[in-house]
Amino acid sequence: MATFQQRSGKWRAIVRRKSKSGYKAISKTFLSKEEAVEWAVLKEGDRFRGAYVDSREAERTTLEEALDRYESEITPSKKGAKQERLRIAAWKRSDLAMRPLATIRGTDLASWRDTRLADDVSPTTVRNDLALISHLFTIAIKEWGMESLTNPVTKMRLPRAAKARDRRLVEGEEKKLLAACEASPCKLLAQAVRIALETAMRQGEILSLTWPQVNLKRRFAKLKDTKNGEDRNVPLSPQAVAVFKEMLTAHGEEVEVLPRGPVFPIKQDSLVHFYRKVVKDAGIEDLTFHDLRHEATSRLFERGVFTEKEVAEFTGHKTPAMLWRYTHLKAEDLAKKMD
Repeated sequence: MATFQQRSGKWRAIVRRKSKSGYKAISKTFLSKEEAVEWAVLKEGDRFRGAYVDSREAERTTLEEALDRYESEITPSKKGAKQERLRIAAWKRSDLAMRPLATIRGTDLASWRDTRLADDVSPTTVRNDLALISHLFTIAIKEWGMESLTNPVTKMRLPRAAKARDRRLVEGEEKKLLAACEASPCKLLAQAVRIALETAMRQGEILSLTWPQVNLKRRFAKLKDTKNGEDRNVPLSPQAVAVFKEMLTAHGEEVEVLPRGPVFPIKQDSLVHFYRKVVKDAGIEDLTFHDLRHEATSRLFERGVFTEKEVAEFTGHKTPAMLWRYTHLKAEDLAKKMD
């Protein structure tokens, strides 16, 4: 039988269950008696059905503590571990960080969502942040013994996914972008941009590339363990080969004898910083580094010589649907084919 105690304007529900050593009590405090009664009835029902689940660990483990454990046990096995650690750090700074997992509800996350969107954070970023929390709760329920939890992300609306970007370089922008890159203190930025436009490689793939992976004679770059989990050989255009040879000459190396280190010895944060600055200096609006991959993919189709499967060899997309998300043909070029 449940009992209830009122203290300092709050209500404490106490439910006793029988064990081998006698009776064991579980309790929880609520703002109203109605909530206390509802909880007690639920626990009594669980006990009656033999389905009692100890919720004490979930009630004393804060979100911050759970994030620490998640970062230690789950994050290292992910390809996007670096980006996820940044998300975890951001969650630790949130008002929810010190809340026990058992007290976080869908309404709390909905309020957090609305605040983030009001701060002009993109819906995609908010969705990705919530995906992290959703997976954390799933792991806590399935692997950390917190069966009493429910996933609060399933109790709220996710923001509508942002419309796929279709940003293409317009006339004169490539020239202005490369000129600004050449003037940048980051001496490798211009080459990185040119390689992105010629190969459709992702930013992370470009930065992870080492010289032994570049085969200038056979004209391909071998990418290892890419985003889709597979290795990929990216064909190199004559222009891409010329960029790599130019870099080797700058290093004072013979083209036939490649160095052993990274092609672009620069940290991702630094590349992003310098890229954003040159875009601003060039007077170009809303052009991300990832947009260069969209541009390169679209240009491959516009050449009119590659099949869909052949373009996928460049980009690494496994399905036509994903490939077409990165393809935005120019209407004026299509119109010319009607002449």
